[in-house]
Amino acid sequence: MTTDSEKSGGSALQAGPPLAIQLQGISKRFGAVLANSNINLNVEKGKIHGIIGENGAGKSTLMSILYGFYEADEGEINVDGRPLNIKVTQDAIHAGIGMVHQHFMLVDTFSVLENVILGAEAGPMLVESLAAARTELERLEREYGLEVDPNAIVGELPVGVQQRVEILKSLFRGAKILILDEPTGVLTPQETDQLFEILKSLKAQGVTILLITHKLREIMAITDNVSVMRGGEMVAHRKTTETDEAELAELMVGRKVLLRVEKKPSQPGDTKLEVTGLTVHDDKGVKRVDDVYLDVRAGEIVGIAGVSGNGQSELLSALSGITPIDAGEFTINTHVITASSSVDPHQMRANKVAHVPEDRLRMGLIRQFRASESFILGYQDDNKYNNHVLFDMMAIEQDCAQKMADYDVRPPDPELRTANFSGGNQQKIVLARDMERAPEVLLVGQPTRGVDIGAIEFIHKSLIEMRDRGCAVLLVSVELDEIMSLSDRILVMFDGHIVGEVSPDDADERSLGLMMANIVPDDIPVKLPGAKS
Repeated sequence: MTTDSEKSGGSALQAGPPLAIQLQGISKRFGAVLANSNINLNVEKGKIHGIIGENGAGKSTLMSILYGFYEADEGEINVDGRPLNIKVTQDAIHAGIGMVHQHFMLVDTFSVLENVILGAEAGPMLVESLAAARTELERLEREYGLEVDPNAIVGELPVGVQQRVEILKSLFRGAKILILDEPTGVLTPQETDQLFEILKSLKAQGVTILLITHKLREIMAITDNVSVMRGGEMVAHRKTTETDEAELAELMVGRKVLLRVEKKPSQPGDTKLEVTGLTVHDDKGVKRVDDVYLDVRAGEIVGIAGVSGNGQSELLSALSGITPIDAGEFTINTHVITASSSVDPHQMRANKVAHVPEDRLRMGLIRQFRASESFILGYQDDNKYNNHVLFDMMAIEQDCAQKMADYDVRPPDPELRTANFSGGNQQKIVLARDMERAPEVLLVGQPTRGVDIGAIEFIHKSLIEMRDRGCAVLLVSVELDEIMSLSDRILVMFDGHIVGEVSPDDADERSLGLMMANIVPDDIPVKLPGAKS
């Protein structure tokens, strides 16, 4: 699967084409953790080069070294054939390296023009800086096809346009090498297509692009070359045309990975969750869930697709008893909850409802707790854990050890602090804690966010098993592949309301992307809100 030359960086990309970047023997240690070990990487000039690997593989550390966030302990960096000592970010920027972060570094209340020049003003007179920047910005927009209104307020722009502003910021500073970190995580499929057209245009103009993503399909669609990291090492380099998703997944994980979700047709039973006219406002009085109707039956997975921030989080929060509702009602296992009901997560758990929150660290775990303590959060009053005076620590640790074995949590150490587990294993702790309670309704938010590809495979299988045991599963995910492969029915949310319902057999990324933008496609069957089956 991997040759010795590949592990050492090899010479697979050294001969022939000129290189924009050459990393030789890069190593970086944080205390006892060796984050990067003897990394060799050659990036061809004017190409799109993908970097993939599981969480903790060392991708972000390597890119942070290249952009000057960290300084390498060992090794050499060559940019355009010249050795470069990158100690701080300014060194990277002066060398023509720019970076577009996953979470945009923009000031929402500033205009596009003000954001672009922020930190790169031409002199003490701001008016003169703005005038010169406007001229340069117009040139960049023409040259690279990045049209943006320079006077627009950034916070009022769609996410895809904000990303263009980030790219323009880097180009304005003279970037000829552009690093993009998980750039499609907040985009609709149509916005992703637009981004890829922009990247192709940048490539045509000679810009070198480093693309960090966990989405193998995107690697195959847009890159020229791809490098794979595992365990802090560079384990393989491939020309994209000479590999496929299955090989890349195996290289990332070190074993064969099932990329398809295998499932039998659902056998839906009685309705377990019914939502009628549900409306929820946030603590600032903004309507986040707007007159929502939906139902989920035993033995089926109903998926909710939508760009993050369109009410999905608030919907799950209300259904799990965390957030009060303002209008409408919902029924779970014959228990009717209205705006006048007094309800909390403890009562919902008593009603056989389990909730896997979208943000495991903010809402699902306490980082300082031991794994055995995190495994009982929310269930600490169960008789098997205590005698109502003191906790039975032996029972808690035995239960934790069993769940760790059942859910393949690594390392299987009940005493290890939660913060010391990888993202995928933290997610398994949350899933095991709630799914092993035999819930009749399971509310799941972003089950594989920030999770390694091997853990994704396990989590998907676990959700299908829950469905097949008769659980009613409501799944929220921004990953359309996940929604389409797991769901028995798909709902799409936009701006707090349900746009429509489609069958997975009829859905594709284009149609779901249109619905995520509040456009109902006319070429597939769509059940509109309020329509009867």
